[in-house]
Amino acid sequence: MKNFTYVNSTKIIFGKDTESLIGEEIKSFGGKKVLFHYGGGSIKKTGLYDRIIKSLAENQIDYVELGGVQPNPRLSLVRTGIELCKLHDIDFILAVGGGSVIDSAKAIGIGAVYEGDVWDFFTGNATIESTLPVGVVLTIPAAGSEASTGTVITNEDGWYKWSVNSVLIRPKFAILNPELTYTLPDYQTVCGASDMIAHVFERYFTNESGVDFTDELCEATIRSIMRCVKMVLKDPTNYDARANLMWEGTLAHNGILGTGRIEDWASHKIEHELSAIYDIAHGAGLAIIFPHWMEYVYKHDIYRFARFAHRIFNVDVDFFNLEATVLEGIKRLKNFYKEIGLPTKLKDVNIGSEHFEEMAKKATINGPIGSFVKLNTEDVFNIFKLALE
Repeated sequence: MKNFTYVNSTKIIFGKDTESLIGEEIKSFGGKKVLFHYGGGSIKKTGLYDRIIKSLAENQIDYVELGGVQPNPRLSLVRTGIELCKLHDIDFILAVGGGSVIDSAKAIGIGAVYEGDVWDFFTGNATIESTLPVGVVLTIPAAGSEASTGTVITNEDGWYKWSVNSVLIRPKFAILNPELTYTLPDYQTVCGASDMIAHVFERYFTNESGVDFTDELCEATIRSIMRCVKMVLKDPTNYDARANLMWEGTLAHNGILGTGRIEDWASHKIEHELSAIYDIAHGAGLAIIFPHWMEYVYKHDIYRFARFAHRIFNVDVDFFNLEATVLEGIKRLKNFYKEIGLPTKLKDVNIGSEHFEEMAKKATINGPIGSFVKLNTEDVFNIFKLALE
């Protein structure tokens, strides 16, 4: 196990009706004028928008609105948000939505206190030294951005989907009310579950030894996500299943499962290129990429993959043929994705091979990716080929 320092400063406020506390929480962090950042019109249809405005008014907090965040959030809207923050002397950003809204808010936060172009942070030409504080009302459990150190933004000029990380951009607080997820379409729910599982996989597949405790935490989290998402599909208003799924999404990506481990993140970088060009849901892309990454790298540590197959899918371990055990585990992962309505190959989402070379080059533009197995441009190209059909 590696040395580590673990700090997560995000205040989690969990449960029914907790969005009513939003104004009080913003005020406790010194917020007086807020950028109210959200996606489409769903928060207005559900009444969440009105409840938030009421809470802001009750706490004498002024606000400027910026809606329109898309999945795979765009740099152009981030730049608009930065301009609004500077023009109106915004001192706090409120993100109401899922990972895309939160990531957009984080990027606005770092850009609003920077004199150059915010994309500098994503290209490595600038280092995050400060940010406007961000608070969250989570409506889509998936990305875990409500308590993470990262933000991922898509630059429409070249369709680069890149990330930046800093402990400074963890949200100050996150309000998690599972009831706000009752109206999510099934596809958004299952894409969210896939994203959560992928966040755990990126930590689970490690070369680090002596991490049995976090191995078991990872395995339990994955099993619970799989169980809860099936329950939610059967009964969208099952509060306990929704609550567990929401909390699992946070824990999958708040850093606790990666303590003492060397994480991988190759599959995420590969998928980022896929969703940057084709604009597919991130969770759907991960359901396609991850099993094929597994097929490509499992021989690197066949014992870990045999453990995965046994602990996650109860595959009987064939000690005389561990490869058969591993392949059965990967097959069951694909079957799980199919069962909940996710694609498992690129042909399922009408994606062909025309951009494989471009995506592989972009994924490895700064050199080989991943820590479990280092992948070069050719490796990434080959994984895309495996994922085709």
